Amino acid sequence: MPKREPVRPTNAELEILRVLWQQGPSTVREVHESLRRADPVGYTTVLKLMQIMTEKGLVTRDVSARSHVYTAAASERTTQRHMVTDLVERVFGGSTLGLVLHALSTTASNARELDQVRKLLDQKKGARA
Repeated sequence: MPKREPVRPTNAELEILRVLWQQGPSTVREVHESLRRADPVGYTTVLKLMQIMTEKGLVTRDVSARSHVYTAAASERTTQRHMVTDLVERVFGGSTLGLVLHALSTTASNARELDQVRKLLDQKKGARA
């Protein structure tokens, strides 16, 4: 059986996933409350998105209680890894270097971030030695 490709969440789905990653398992009402603090969004919109996300396998739903409880199907780190891998393949032809150079040349980085990049590069370099 061929391996199923991870589903790419839409921007709206990512917002819901961020709430679930931060708060843990939550009802639609709890997710709705968190989302509407930042941007007005309708309850039925959140409900429909979460139903679609269940069908796509992005979240799981526990139906044992009156209010269904939703949980992110994958961790934030796993989702980020899949999305970055997809981005590198589709946009940069598989070149991690292309992604890093583009990111560093088009966005502002503070000294702390650049120090973290240097530290990671030093670790990678040391692992190859």
